[in-house]
Amino acid sequence: MSASSSSASSRSSSLSSSPPPRTPPNLHQNSIDPSSRWLVQKFGGTSVGKFAVNIAKDIVSSYIDSNKVAVVCSARSGSTKALGTTNLLLRAAAETLRRPKNRSGYGTPVNGGSGIFGRTEEGSQSPPLCSPRISEPFPWVPGSSMTPVTPQSEAPPAPEYHATVDLIRQEHLNAARASVKDPSILHELEAEIERDCEWLRSFLYASQVIDEISPRSKDTIVGLGERLACKIMTAVLRDQGIDAEYVSLEDIVPAMDDLEAEEDGSLDQEFYDRLSQAVGERVKQCGARVPVVTGFFGPVPGSLLRQVGRGYTDLLSALLSVGLDAAELQIWKEVDGIFTADPRKVPTARLISIISPAEAAELTYYGSEVVHPFTMEQAIRRKIPIRIKNVENPRGGGTVIHPDPEAEVDEDVGCVPEPASPLALAMLSARAAEAQRQHPRHPTAVTIKEHIIVLNINSNRKSVSHGFLAGIFGTLDRFGVVVDLISTSEVHVSMAIEDGLAKKILDRLLRELQKSGTVSVHHDMAILSLVGKHMCNMIGIAGRMFTTLAQGKVNIEMISQGASEINISCVIDGRDAVKALNLIHQSCLQLPESLSTNKSIAVGPWLF
Repeated sequence: MSASSSSASSRSSSLSSSPPPRTPPNLHQNSIDPSSRWLVQKFGGTSVGKFAVNIAKDIVSSYIDSNKVAVVCSARSGSTKALGTTNLLLRAAAETLRRPKNRSGYGTPVNGGSGIFGRTEEGSQSPPLCSPRISEPFPWVPGSSMTPVTPQSEAPPAPEYHATVDLIRQEHLNAARASVKDPSILHELEAEIERDCEWLRSFLYASQVIDEISPRSKDTIVGLGERLACKIMTAVLRDQGIDAEYVSLEDIVPAMDDLEAEEDGSLDQEFYDRLSQAVGERVKQCGARVPVVTGFFGPVPGSLLRQVGRGYTDLLSALLSVGLDAAELQIWKEVDGIFTADPRKVPTARLISIISPAEAAELTYYGSEVVHPFTMEQAIRRKIPIRIKNVENPRGGGTVIHPDPEAEVDEDVGCVPEPASPLALAMLSARAAEAQRQHPRHPTAVTIKEHIIVLNINSNRKSVSHGFLAGIFGTLDRFGVVVDLISTSEVHVSMAIEDGLAKKILDRLLRELQKSGTVSVHHDMAILSLVGKHMCNMIGIAGRMFTTLAQGKVNIEMISQGASEINISCVIDGRDAVKALNLIHQSCLQLPESLSTNKSIAVGPWLF
């Protein structure tokens, strides 16, 4: 890894290591007011891919007069999910380790004989000197002027990953030319993209030679996506008159031994606290310039992709907000915020202005893409609000995920007098009843998680032992299966899991589970979840939910209520998902003034 680290360091761009060639005196900079606080703005891959100029012109420029803004970018998304930069980089890594179907011509001497560097035995050949570029008629050594010896016959085909690297290169060059108009800035940006793609080609060739890509090497390959996106965003900001600086975090991870990780291999909170401090100190070195920070933050013990997953850019933005003691973490998407239901499926869905972290976490677990709970925890534990905003509607208020106030119970009726006399308690009760009458509490949102499989296991033993459940959970652990919902009795277990297992893996899982009992499988199911922090005090909400589904002729496969008491979930047939979502939203989430309490709820025939 020392070689890859040194090569990464050698790629430090002129966008960050030295001032750009054009530095007009009127470039817009971050506020220098000592009282102004930091704002961390994180932009997703789709936003960076489609709205880079709008981000610079309409969003960043409107905040830097009153705040200090730090920008974090994900890797650019493509026209389709498969053409997203991260997916292309992972594809290139996989192609690197594939054996070519035809290696004829590799290493064959010019005279066609069987010399010491030619055929060593029947059917075997020496490997090529180096991986060829597509545009070269012979194997090519990156960075070398040496012309290797090639056979007189047709040159060997280029490795598969070359086409993928060229696609990444062209996608980013096209984006640069469409977004940057200043010739000098564009020229420098194009040189950076060419240099990074040639580095990737060389890195993949080295991996092909040793026939291995370690987890940390895969981290390094994937991290190129964020570096390219941030370089483009830095250039776009400068092209729009904003003094921006590209900040790479490849070497920011504090030195630590792999043994410092916890027993299960995960990193403890102390590591993330140290990382947030290091990231904050690095960004503060930018002075009045607007830092554009890579979401990729270098190698970590056990691999970044394994420890955090592909959501590491969101995590980095949360850690940066902690390190800067930011006033707010803004996560910019292509939606106005969090809604009471998916507005694409429920026309009457409303935007939620403020939501608790617990509610946001439940919605994330059960189908709504909000913010990963662990990422959210890093900011919320330091009392930093998280605001979800829309890049296409910058003036919208969005949704704020706000730390729960300490006296949340008293938000409507005020504090209890001390000491609490009987008269004071009676007055408080009356005020609470009046507040409930005028502003009745209701659930916060309803969400649906589709593509679910339900597994039912019935014990085949006459006398059930503790080993029944232990065997089931042990099997799930070996296959790495995450259970979304579970319902158990002494002889029966029902589980809802995501339909993401390959058919062969699922068949093996079912065979193992059959050792514990009779197994039945239901495909194409969906989890319907009603979420709200006030539901634990709402009498009859579960009855209303299930009565509404029954009246709509929606069959319920299984029911589960979360231990947090803010979530009631059930599993239904996937074909009824949209209908159930609309039914529950109309029954349980409609605004009080829009419903008559004396009339039954009218449901249009289109739902059935």
